[in-house]
Amino acid sequence: MRSWFRRLNPVSYARIKLVSFTVGLLTKPLNRYTLFIPNDIGNLKRFIRKGDVILIEGNERISQVIKYLTQSSWSHSAFYVGDEPLRRDPELKKKLFEQFGDDADSLIVEALVESGVTYSPISKYRDFNLRVCRPYNLANGDLKRVIDEVMRAVGDTYDIRNVIDLARYFLPVTLVPRRFRRKALQFGSGEPARVICSSMIAECFEYVKFPVVPSFQELPLDSSQTRQNRLRRLISRPDARRYGILRRVSPTLITPRDFDLSPYFEIVKFNVIEDLKFDYRSIKWAEEERPAPRKLEKSA
Repeated sequence: MRSWFRRLNPVSYARIKLVSFTVGLLTKPLNRYTLFIPNDIGNLKRFIRKGDVILIEGNERISQVIKYLTQSSWSHSAFYVGDEPLRRDPELKKKLFEQFGDDADSLIVEALVESGVTYSPISKYRDFNLRVCRPYNLANGDLKRVIDEVMRAVGDTYDIRNVIDLARYFLPVTLVPRRFRRKALQFGSGEPARVICSSMIAECFEYVKFPVVPSFQELPLDSSQTRQNRLRRLISRPDARRYGILRRVSPTLITPRDFDLSPYFEIVKFNVIEDLKFDYRSIKWAEEERPAPRKLEKSA
């Protein structure tokens, strides 16, 4: 019996081999990774909320590409749904408990190159540098809609076209002109069932018109307004407010870094500060020899 691969069109077979090689190349772990501060997973589970976005500094080659193209520490993003899948589907609940055990009640949804959009326990990233971003003042009804859309995306495939595009920038990645870096992450098939991590999350927030990083365009002033502004600056304190138009940015342009820089997402310091026990005076520093002060020579 002939194998399944032999029945394929030679072009399709070559494409599958190319994709497989590219995925293997980009998902290969790096030799070195630095965890700056050990994560308190207990604290993380206590303070994280459904709807939070978790940013991860990955340890794969594709992480290096994304970090360089976005000029950021963050290469991956995930959406926290907690125990929501368990409460909604008894069959899925049993399956998730078999797969993740006690960690099944603290789940994230993420888009992975090798397995598409899937559920994972948040403890999976215990040994990675993390940042938790919380959408500010998101209404409960809108939060439910965003969670619905994120969970509906589970099962979608990762946009391999985007992976191929990223591979072009891998060797040598440092030669990519700055103006092309963000555009490099916009490429892709455009098919609704094929996603990348940050774009999938941004698109779900887009359903309720919650912004990540809108584009601001200041309105031009006519000559009369210009004269009034000049007079106002002379007789009163300048008005810090700027008037203009906010335009929505396409979800395909959103990167993990944008959630970090967004004025509409709060940063949750789950490791020490959120439990109100942090006191810099109680830190026990390792004793090190201090360098002797330099003696300044008098100049002639």
